Amino acid sequence: MDIKSNLLTLADGNKMPQEGFGLYKVDGQKTMTESIQNAYQDGYRLFDTAQLYGNEAEVGTALQKLAIPRKDIFVTTKVSEDNQGYDRAIASVKESLKKLQMDYVDLLLVHWPIQRAFFDTWRAFEDLKKAGLAKSIGVSNFEMIHLQYLATQAHEMPVVDQIELHPLLSQKPLLKFNHDHHIVTQAWSPLGRGAVLNEAVLKEIGDRHRKSPAQVILRWHLQNGVSFIPKSVHEARIAQNADIYDFELTNNEMQQIDALNEYKRTGREPELVYEYNQQY
Repeated sequence: MDIKSNLLTLADGNKMPQEGFGLYKVDGQKTMTESIQNAYQDGYRLFDTAQLYGNEAEVGTALQKLAIPRKDIFVTTKVSEDNQGYDRAIASVKESLKKLQMDYVDLLLVHWPIQRAFFDTWRAFEDLKKAGLAKSIGVSNFEMIHLQYLATQAHEMPVVDQIELHPLLSQKPLLKFNHDHHIVTQAWSPLGRGAVLNEAVLKEIGDRHRKSPAQVILRWHLQNGVSFIPKSVHEARIAQNADIYDFELTNNEMQQIDALNEYKRTGREPELVYEYNQQY
């Protein structure tokens, strides 16, 4: 198994690379093109962007310049809060496709749950999938309560839930919920934006396997069955993040990493759209 051959089967039958390449804060055409080129050469096939990142056009131009066959890559984008709602979501996805220079995205995500357009946005996603503009549809930053609420009206449930997930925020209850409901959990900020890299236990584990703390964390995600999208614009780190398929963590090492959990977020809290005690 390597980064190219390691695929997860989604609930809709489509396949997605377990490890991908995050494009958050990758700015400038030269940097974008070089980063995607390096990642592709190292075996990455999933590329994750978003309307909010403001770089969809650079992603599209890079892929065209590099002449990467469309069938060989898996591209994700996300609909921003401003573009949620039925008509606005559909129009914004069509604009995203123009910027990406593509006929479809492999995975379309609701970037954040918001109360204003919760069901209308998902109805648009279902219709965009029917129209072939998105192969798979999912969500980002949805907690259990959001997914349970969505299930009350959705005709098709998300196949992916992209959430903040790293050793300081292990999200075990949500991982179990998603697994039980055939939703793949995908980790954004899989390295905790660097906040966890100095933990002594990670260095000790890494030394035993001749790997870096970052590689140890990514292997932990891999063995947890989680999809993950590390990002870097540095050629050596891009290669290093893909080099995690030649070692295995023991059960004890996995438990040591689990024990680092502090329920610590590096991003913002997801907005609650509904509460069962109906305080709204």
